[in-house]
Amino acid sequence: MFGYVTVNENELKIRDFRRYRGFYCGLCQSLKTRYGLRGQILLPNDMTFLTILLNGLYELPLKEEDRTCLTHPTKKQHMIGNEITDYAADMGLLLAYYKLLDDRADDGNLAAGALAGRLRRAVNAIDARWPVQSRTVREAIEAQEAFEKTGASDLDGAAAGSGDALGGIFVMKDDEWADLLRRTGFFLGKFVYLMDAYDDLGSDVKKKRYNPWISRMHDVDFDACVENVLTMMMAECAKNFEKLPIVQDADILRNIIYSGVWTKYAAIRKKQAQEAEA
Repeated sequence: MFGYVTVNENELKIRDFRRYRGFYCGLCQSLKTRYGLRGQILLPNDMTFLTILLNGLYELPLKEEDRTCLTHPTKKQHMIGNEITDYAADMGLLLAYYKLLDDRADDGNLAAGALAGRLRRAVNAIDARWPVQSRTVREAIEAQEAFEKTGASDLDGAAAGSGDALGGIFVMKDDEWADLLRRTGFFLGKFVYLMDAYDDLGSDVKKKRYNPWISRMHDVDFDACVENVLTMMMAECAKNFEKLPIVQDADILRNIIYSGVWTKYAAIRKKQAQEAEA
């Protein structure tokens, strides 16, 4: 589920990219502080977006500092963070935990299963700190797994679980903005699920794994269908986002929503074209 929600660096002003990197590095530092190295290696780009989104909405005080880190031991990195960063770190680890369990179930990945086991205590703590979000994510993933076992190819049904999970964690607190945040995350989550399924289509066919695109993959207009569906998901995501009163870092958020996510789509199309020619 991770890696699709990122910036288009080429379309971002230098100062905005530096600020994006500051939030990214701040999230990485929060994961290290809270969960050690194993937390850092699971750093999800998607949660950088959530950090910037919630900070843009609530405008809480930010702590900014320059520090070295494991990845950059000789050059200090600018880090931006606060309690929202810590929340995003918790939610990122929670999603990573369930992704590891999914990898273990789908591919028999013993390493993923072992790492998930080592994260269990941390996940228990997150469950206690954020019971509503944790329950929402767990129930959404369980519902998605149950749907996939039916083998049905309905795209909305297949992606609904990811939408509910991401929508749930976009709501840090139950306030006047909760519904818009939930719907923004819901459609972004569906987009990510369907993009990931499109990305994995070839390997899923070979390994005989569930993928909702399989029944459509031989249609003459398949690629156009995929693009149209993904566009509809992001249009709904953007519509709800634009109703939020966000000024702080709005250019970064719009870069991600309107451009960044599509750089990943373009990379997938290019990869698939190269594989078809090989």
